[in-house]
Amino acid sequence: MLPKPPILVILTPGFPESEADTTCLPLQQALVKAIKEDHPGINPQVLSFEYPFKARNYTYHGVPVQAFGGRNKGKLFRLYNWLKVWMALTKLKKDYEIIGLLSFWLGECAFIGEQFARLHRLKHYCWMLGQDARFDNKYFTLAGIDSNRLVAISDFLVSNMETNYDVTPKHVIPGGIDQSKFEENDCERTIDIIGVGSLIPLKQYHLFLDVICRLRRRFPNIKAVICGAGPERARLMRMIYKLKIQTNVTLVEELPHPQVLAMMQQSKVLLHTSNYEGLVMVAPEALAAGAKVVSLLRLMDKDIPNWEIAENTHDAAEIITGILTDANVEYTPVVPFKIEDTAAQFVKLYTESNVVAISRKRLAIALKDKVAL
Repeated sequence: MLPKPPILVILTPGFPESEADTTCLPLQQALVKAIKEDHPGINPQVLSFEYPFKARNYTYHGVPVQAFGGRNKGKLFRLYNWLKVWMALTKLKKDYEIIGLLSFWLGECAFIGEQFARLHRLKHYCWMLGQDARFDNKYFTLAGIDSNRLVAISDFLVSNMETNYDVTPKHVIPGGIDQSKFEENDCERTIDIIGVGSLIPLKQYHLFLDVICRLRRRFPNIKAVICGAGPERARLMRMIYKLKIQTNVTLVEELPHPQVLAMMQQSKVLLHTSNYEGLVMVAPEALAAGAKVVSLLRLMDKDIPNWEIAENTHDAAEIITGILTDANVEYTPVVPFKIEDTAAQFVKLYTESNVVAISRKRLAIALKDKVAL
């Protein structure tokens, strides 16, 4: 009897519908791809609950993906979708040696993953990525995951979990950068300040505009770009015209991920004014693109080169003024976290104690076959 091939099951609310879908969770798709390429014995398989909206099976860079098309519908439809996921997990358990489950966000994926892992005595880790560390997360109690199996994407999230739930996630694994996504670019940095992210209240783009107004007094021709889509767009446009900075600020619709990275390589400073984040990936991406980063949040306890933390918009304007007036400033790429390291850290969680268990199981099967002969 041959041993069943091992797999790592990844549970996520959404996943790219194709390899061309670059805007859907770039970090998560980069992680899955890195695990597949750098750890051939792990064999990730993805179960995507809500998106793509059409239920189907397909492959993403050689990784099997099952999309259940939940479309974020609630109540009975959501329960039915959970049942379909459970049945898929049961079939995978029958056909493969599941070395563990990894869920993205402490939400419905973590809830289903934890219940299945408990029933079958499997390893399950939940990667907490942002809003799931806030105090009103109903899935924290529902899932019942202990701190040993919570993985925070940043020190900031660890602190929030301690404050909101009196729980300290045991692991911190930052999201990494896929350096292969950055093309060689010697273009002039024609964008002074860039902002990237959804146009939602959380991102506080009104503070971004306040910083531009302050800088405009010193730099009348300052050029800023905000790249993103969302419900705040109309309000921001009104603010731009009210503040009379329409010649300084351009709103750009959501772009494919490669185009966003290319714009970062043409930018001097990424300004991030959000009031809450897990580990905003646009900041490490901007650093890898050679830009400086100024944010209102400290997400990692350790200082990161070229990333400055501002106390308020006045402080942010002062920091950026120093950058723009420095004749010797160099825009050298900095990569604080690599996606290869992120993948390796996750693989280590599943393989450290599983190797012995799997080896013993395979040895038992081999001995059984030998006795039968």
